[in-house]
Amino acid sequence: MEIGEREVDGDLGFRIGLFELGPKDQVPRFPTILGKSSGLTSSLTSSYVLCIYLFLPTAHSWQLLNTDRLPRRPGEETMHPTSDANQRIARISAHLQPSNFQMGESSGLSRENCRAKGGAPGFKVAILGAAGGIGQPLAMLMKMNPLVSVLHLYDVVNTPGVTSDISHMDTGAVVRGFLGQQQLEDALTGMDLVIIPAGVPRKPGMTRDDLFNINAGIVKTLCEGIAKCCPNAIVNLISNPVNSTVPIAAEVFKKAGTFDPKRLLGVTMLDVVRANTLWYARLPCCLFVVLHLGKMNMWNHKPKEDIKEFFLSLISIFVFSLLLLLSTQAEVLGLDPREVDVPVVGGHAGVTILPLLSQVKPPCSFTPEEIDYLTARIQNGGTEVVEAKAGAGSATLSMAYAAVKFADTCLRGLRGDAGVIQCAYVFSQVTELPFFASKVRLGRTGAEEIYPLGPLNEYERAGLEKAKKELASSIQKGSPSSGNELDPTTIFL
Repeated sequence: MEIGEREVDGDLGFRIGLFELGPKDQVPRFPTILGKSSGLTSSLTSSYVLCIYLFLPTAHSWQLLNTDRLPRRPGEETMHPTSDANQRIARISAHLQPSNFQMGESSGLSRENCRAKGGAPGFKVAILGAAGGIGQPLAMLMKMNPLVSVLHLYDVVNTPGVTSDISHMDTGAVVRGFLGQQQLEDALTGMDLVIIPAGVPRKPGMTRDDLFNINAGIVKTLCEGIAKCCPNAIVNLISNPVNSTVPIAAEVFKKAGTFDPKRLLGVTMLDVVRANTLWYARLPCCLFVVLHLGKMNMWNHKPKEDIKEFFLSLISIFVFSLLLLLSTQAEVLGLDPREVDVPVVGGHAGVTILPLLSQVKPPCSFTPEEIDYLTARIQNGGTEVVEAKAGAGSATLSMAYAAVKFADTCLRGLRGDAGVIQCAYVFSQVTELPFFASKVRLGRTGAEEIYPLGPLNEYERAGLEKAKKELASSIQKGSPSSGNELDPTTIFL
């Protein structure tokens, strides 16, 4: 392969072999002995090329870089040798140090060009709070999403390390890190989707409302940056308490004159994920076995006196035990739990979380005991994790999974996919409250349609009234003017 006839590679952007210097009057050639550049091979190759350029004797360096003497493809323009060398070195350096912390402006190479050739186009996504317990797994999973072309990671601490770590993943998204308040605007400029998991986590004994005084200020600052740098971005707000932080964000955007209610989405996806998971946890199956044993009083049976009743009891216990082993409805029906759809409406804290089990898909009937058990588990899922971690954190991993799942639906909506429907906490006219979580249809402009609650049973109607009462105070806490200045009837016309 002739010098100047570089072969494009999907990872590093070129292939290279060891130099073989021929006679003085011949053009040096590359015997290509290395395969596709990746991993250690890529690093060694890049280091070797740098050494060749920096330390090769001047005469040979000039011979290598004197591209006027080299064969060229038809139509290929002649480039100044020094400029060509500088650009090659800059590209290699950018590959080895992809983070903007390591890349100076003097390299003559803009950030957007520091990516492998052939990368798929996609959307620009920023994660604010990327170094936290939710932010790190969230960043990793977003790096894996093929719809993401650029991934900006922002936090006030530890962003360089997280960025370096995530950037080693062999996926198409370009990762850039931003550290501290002074780089917030750079992190947000030009973004299509902004995900905000920033804030302090819950600890044992804390409610989501206990986090309000700390996280409210964080959300306010970040939303001011969004209003200034990417006012048209879709915002996925995770920071708790979501019931109050979403109204805070709305007030910030309204004050800045950039408030678009379709683009502000509170992420309640974790409640849906929990509902889908717990939907098939048929606890009463165990209860039925115990009740049956008590009713039949099996332990007092004497086989010789009542052999028929004894064997009937054994058969019943066997059947119930078999059901216990198959205690998940999804398994009984041969379903993947990800195919289950349980709408969860209301808010994202305690009794404001209302799973509509009567509308579950595929359809299924529940006993009153099952409804009580499942509703309580879904509403208290976050507290369950906080207590299980015993002060070591909150629901970070499952929240990251749920956030990525919701972000993916937003990106598919931005792409123009049809029928993208998910639950979210949005500015709404479904109830008399200005904000409410329900099913929405996501599109290029965000939540383009909000669906009504649909038919509710008596249990759900009672739960809705409890949810609205609690939700009203949470909204008022985050948005003192919510009842006066925000008119939900004028949004979705």
